[in-house]
Order: sequence, then structure tokens, then C-alpha cells
Amino acid sequence: MTRRNKRWIQKAIKRPGALRRTVLRRYGRAGFTSKGTIKVSVLRELAKEKGVTGRRARLALTLRRLKK
Repeated sequence: MTRRNKRWIQKAIKRPGALRRTVLRRYGRAGFTSKGTIKVSVLRELAKEKGVTGRRARLALTLRRLKK
């Protein structure tokens, strides 16, 4: 990979932590696993929404698949 596009995913995320704050506001600690990650069931529920929150949740689900 070239030096320019090496960290494209990090640059695609404009506001890191925004989805975590949204989940904390809506679901409280019940929206997170014991490790501190967002539960997949919560992500799938949020992904059905329109707007920015839905887009962030869909991106989070996509990035989970890229990890494999």
C-alpha cells in the first residue's frame, strides 16, 4: 500500500466515539458487552434507522466483517 491510502478507514470515520456516546445515552450500560464493545443486537437495531446514527451503525457492522 502506498503511504497516502494506508489509513483510509481512520480517515473515513469523521467523529470517533460518536456512536458509543449515542448508545450510552439511549441504552445505558445495557448497550455494551462486558468487554466494553457495543452489542451486535444494538448495532443491528440502530442500523435500521435513517440518518447519521443509522449510517454509523451500518459502518460499524461493516467494519466488524472486515476484521475477519
